[in-house]
Amino acid sequence: MATSAPGNTIDEYLRKRLMPVEGVIPQLAGIEMYGNSIPAGRVGGDLFEYINFQQRYNIDARIARAYKLAKKYLEPPPPGSSPRNEVDLHVQWLESRPGFKVQDAIEYRKAKSSEQLRIAENLHELFTTAGILLVDAQGHGIIAAKIASTVHDTFHAFMLSELDRNGRTTTDLFETINLRLAQSVTARNALGWGTEQNSQEIATMLYGEIRPEGSFRFVNFGHLPPLVFSAEYGRFMEIKKEQMVQFLALGLEIPEDHPDRNKYVSVKVRQRQMGISDVAEITLMNSGDLLLLHTDGVYDGSDEQDRLQIEAIVREHKHQPAKDICNAVLDYAVRKDSYLQQIGQADMIDDKTVIIIKRA
Repeated sequence: MATSAPGNTIDEYLRKRLMPVEGVIPQLAGIEMYGNSIPAGRVGGDLFEYINFQQRYNIDARIARAYKLAKKYLEPPPPGSSPRNEVDLHVQWLESRPGFKVQDAIEYRKAKSSEQLRIAENLHELFTTAGILLVDAQGHGIIAAKIASTVHDTFHAFMLSELDRNGRTTTDLFETINLRLAQSVTARNALGWGTEQNSQEIATMLYGEIRPEGSFRFVNFGHLPPLVFSAEYGRFMEIKKEQMVQFLALGLEIPEDHPDRNKYVSVKVRQRQMGISDVAEITLMNSGDLLLLHTDGVYDGSDEQDRLQIEAIVREHKHQPAKDICNAVLDYAVRKDSYLQQIGQADMIDDKTVIIIKRA
């Protein structure tokens, strides 16, 4: 019987797919970053990815297209010709409405042209922006990896649309991912599930963008908040809760004002869709300050002694590169796994991911 070649099994495929390579780490002036992940088994439910906008997308070409559309949207098509784009189609519809005035079409074309100019400006900012996507699917193993992969694919599919429509990420992107992970009422009823049954694909997600001045803006769906280390004080700083906006894990909370709200199960009421005020922000003020993003296999947020141990490790290695700090924290997490095995609690071992973002 033929066997699969090494690296061709589904778990190996997923493991490689959920791990970035060092060559894609964004290079931002004044910012250093590095992450690594260790699955609990052959494959895990942790996913992290650097969003290197310059490497992944042709930003120059997108800017050129936006300027071209800004000009084209202002120009009416030749008389008798077919619509050339969505603006022409809308103007055609306007012309068919009672009370149409030529000025209506002119103003609409100006507005759509201006929109493209704004998209071009937003795209320019991506030259000095880097993103970090961190996902932690419930459990570990191939099912968890598949859930994380679903989030990954959904994120990138809608990112393409975001760059076309807005030239940057907006909160609409994250509400769409949230809905993608929600449980359909139709599926629940067809399968006979009760709302209390844990049949849902659950994953937490944190996505943030860092800029050279040290500003890190992020959205958080059920994930552990970043730890903020001050190089000056040599410790993790307490961050006010109002700075750490957090929603439930993906798919658990559908806003009441979403048009498809009654099509999905929601375990908690949220009155509105997320907006700009729901994007949290942390600024690394001084050289050596850093953010530590992690999953609960490293630190679950409940043990103060655990937090102090990680703080001591970061303090000891704070003058070293982000890669060394990251690996030192992961080494500590692996040593904890050995202890759990010794005391017969190997089932407590979970996937481990650490990402360090450091201001140079």
